[in-house]
Amino acid sequence: METYELLTELLHGKKWQELKDILSEMNEQDIAELFMELDERDLTLIYRLLPKELAAEVFVNMEPEYQEMLIRAFSDTELREVLDELYVDDAVDLIEEMPATLVKRILRHTDPDTRKSINEILRYPEDSAGSLMTIEYVDLKRSMTVADAFTRIRRTGVDKETIYTCYVTDSKRKLKGYVTVKDLLLADENSTIRDIMEDNVISVTTHEDKEVVADIFQKYDLVVLPVVDGEGRLVGIITVDDAIDVLQEEMTEDIEKMAAITPTDKPYLKMSVIENFKKRIPWLMLLMVSATFTEKIITHFEGTLTACVVLTAFIPMLTGTCGNCGAQSSATIIRGLSLGDIEFRDTFKVIFKELRIAFVCGLALAIVNFAKLMLFDDVGAKVALVVSFTMIMAVIFAKVVGSVLPVIAKKLGFDPAVMSSPFISTIVDAVTLLIYFTVASAVLNL
Repeated sequence: METYELLTELLHGKKWQELKDILSEMNEQDIAELFMELDERDLTLIYRLLPKELAAEVFVNMEPEYQEMLIRAFSDTELREVLDELYVDDAVDLIEEMPATLVKRILRHTDPDTRKSINEILRYPEDSAGSLMTIEYVDLKRSMTVADAFTRIRRTGVDKETIYTCYVTDSKRKLKGYVTVKDLLLADENSTIRDIMEDNVISVTTHEDKEVVADIFQKYDLVVLPVVDGEGRLVGIITVDDAIDVLQEEMTEDIEKMAAITPTDKPYLKMSVIENFKKRIPWLMLLMVSATFTEKIITHFEGTLTACVVLTAFIPMLTGTCGNCGAQSSATIIRGLSLGDIEFRDTFKVIFKELRIAFVCGLALAIVNFAKLMLFDDVGAKVALVVSFTMIMAVIFAKVVGSVLPVIAKKLGFDPAVMSSPFISTIVDAVTLLIYFTVASAVLNL
């Protein structure tokens, strides 16, 4: 906040050179965050102080609404300068976020080759590897020497998103291997690329799901991943920063689904009350209607409750505890599914393990609960037994349901996160009451 105050003070004092010197020494992400605190007039004024390359990097790191604000303020020359400095994948991201009127203006000021590349990437499905990739990579041939490779890197690398990993292709652009700059530096300059390249290349196809792409980055600790078409030809690369963005999007989406909220890519503070309402109300309506089962069960056993009113007091404790147990299991299994640690073939292993965990947890909860009821609540041994036995049975059911439903959901092609706390709690609440009243009727002869 001190930096923000200093910048605004210099800005309003028209100390342009001092302001420019401070900005030139800052990281582009930090500048972007500061700029998004400014109003439109100050933003456009201070943005023009940045050097051309830094200005483009700051622009990429800003939220779409601020990018739109700047584009509307840019002259045609300023817009062309920014677009010339953007990598193709960043230009694609920009176009996807802008309204149609600005998209036309952006495309009008990009050079023909870049426009063609943008249009090719835009044709890929939104959630595919093709939509994430950039075509700005360095490719080498197997017959090149190390000296030839360095010459090519120096000649073409200035406009590439990364030059550390160079991919080896044949005359038909088919991917044959890769070599790193470290390999080139340590090799004799007369060695051929064929002699030092790695031919075991991890790659993805253009239509691979972007979540799978992110998992591959995580599994193999990659910083860049080649993308090939159906015939094995290299068409682009995906860098780790894009994979991190995907992971962040997926985690946010899963968290929202687990909370029974319709996912969105719009930041919370940028959403209106009505937009938040629309995201939440469908799920709340569905869960409210599904809770009717609980109401029907209580109504059906109304006679049991009338005969032993004290049973009513323990309903919230039983349903709450068992709902938490189900939520624990579902969260653990959903996490395992997302990491690839658990597959559908592991279903019976999961059930068997959760049964044992549930029994131990249920028994511990039941013993503590029985002692509490006998020592502090003075409800009688039979009622304490009913509540405690119900606890064991309901916890076992909750943990098994919480572990199995996400696995089944994924097998059927649904997002496992959908089968999370709200849905599982609704199911568990209903079954817990059935167990409770059935045990009470049998033990208490109601």
